[in-house]
Amino acid sequence: MSDRIDHDSLYRLAESQAGYFTAEQALQTGMDRSTLLHHARPGGRYERVRRGLYRLRHFPSSPHEHVVAAWLDLPAPAVVSHESALELYELSDVIPNAVHITLPREKRGRRPRAGVKFHMLTQAPSPNEVRRVDGVLATTPERTIVDSLEAGTQPEQIELAIGQALERGLTTPRRLRSAADDRSNRVRQFIDRVLAEHAA
Repeated sequence: MSDRIDHDSLYRLAESQAGYFTAEQALQTGMDRSTLLHHARPGGRYERVRRGLYRLRHFPSSPHEHVVAAWLDLPAPAVVSHESALELYELSDVIPNAVHITLPREKRGRRPRAGVKFHMLTQAPSPNEVRRVDGVLATTPERTIVDSLEAGTQPEQIELAIGQALERGLTTPRRLRSAADDRSNRVRQFIDRVLAEHAA
């Protein structure tokens, strides 16, 4: 059986995910569960993080691997969002106290693990509001900024995030205004004010 396992493919996949992979991903490379458990024993090539989630034992750590580990084994279309997406884009100085994940409303019965906060939004992100960042699917910068503002992130952190996102070319005033179009008056007015100040 081991000669049919595509270890290189699994390594490349894990490499793109901060060293993490799911049991399902390992099985898709031709590995059976007993082989996976063998490699996850103490001193083996993999570390078992929790049920269904593994990590390459000697893979270098990265600043956002806790986000990857929280998101990776969640069902699609889970996306990293709010302050955790700000963290991924390195926008603002906010330090999230949990990994923020947006799930569709039909998943509202799912209970988050410790250190994870679920957001069940009426308007789940559309495909054009999501992109891959550091091995995870995350909301776009403009969607992230608007969601964070609406969820109560400190206004000065949102102002900082907007300025940084514009300066680094991660978004545009038009895309920010478009993201705020269907939000509350408070959110739209805030975005308009900060954009006007930035343009002055």
